[in-house]
Amino acid sequence: MYSPEQLAALAAVVSEGSFDAAAGSLHVTPSAVSQRVKALEEQVGRVLVLRTRPCRATPEGEVLIRLAGQIGLLAADARAELGAEGAGPVRIAIAVNADSLSTWFPASLVDLPPGVLIDLRRQDQDRSAQLLRDGAVMAAVTADARAVQGCRVRPLGAMRYLAVASPAVRADRFADGPTREALAAAPQLAFDRVDALQRRFVADVVGEALEPPVHHVPSSAAFVEVLRSGLGWGMAPEQAVARDLADGALVELAPGRFLDVPLFWQSWALRTPTLDDLTARVAAAAARALRS
Repeated sequence: MYSPEQLAALAAVVSEGSFDAAAGSLHVTPSAVSQRVKALEEQVGRVLVLRTRPCRATPEGEVLIRLAGQIGLLAADARAELGAEGAGPVRIAIAVNADSLSTWFPASLVDLPPGVLIDLRRQDQDRSAQLLRDGAVMAAVTADARAVQGCRVRPLGAMRYLAVASPAVRADRFADGPTREALAAAPQLAFDRVDALQRRFVADVVGEALEPPVHHVPSSAAFVEVLRSGLGWGMAPEQAVARDLADGALVELAPGRFLDVPLFWQSWALRTPTLDDLTARVAAAAARALRS
């Protein structure tokens, strides 16, 4: 059996990024943290954490960090069910993409049971599964339909994205519609450098990739605001721009054309009251908001 104290030390080192910071979070000395991690590595016979800045888990370390989190969740739920005095809160770390955070996901947290603390990590839906693999989160909204090892997966529905711009941008840049020439020249907005939605839409419309000028706006709220300002066009969730489309602050570049991004809920394959309740809440919120 692995020592819970040693597992907790390993998880804290990777979560906090250093042995000193892990010691502070665990209220022990850095020497104690180092000894616990070293003892665990000797027991396993593998290096579990890379002493870099910040510290990073090896693949073997990721397995044990996930185990540490699972033990902690099971123990916290057991204490809560037994009504143990002094039982601390249950903390759930979740990876959620920015567009879900700004639209439908918060509804899943309404009237959360007391004693449950949520640690939301904003992460792109195409990369959130990695946080499950390395044990950083217990659940994630992801675009990956393949279950991460040790996790269960369920479809949530699809988030629909529309190509939108201000009326002035459409009149000035897209008088003849979203032609190849217009899409190649008109500035576009992207959330960050890995946001491929605009490129996917362009390829779908004109059949090839183009290299237009791109503005990066890494905030969902600011993204819509910048679209209204007329800086360029971009792909936005239909929920985020519904009011702007209704009052004419934004218009679609190609009415009837859209991108649907399927989303999935992946969580550790544990049956605990807290995780089961959260899964049911997320599924219900998604059913009300996403496309089936």
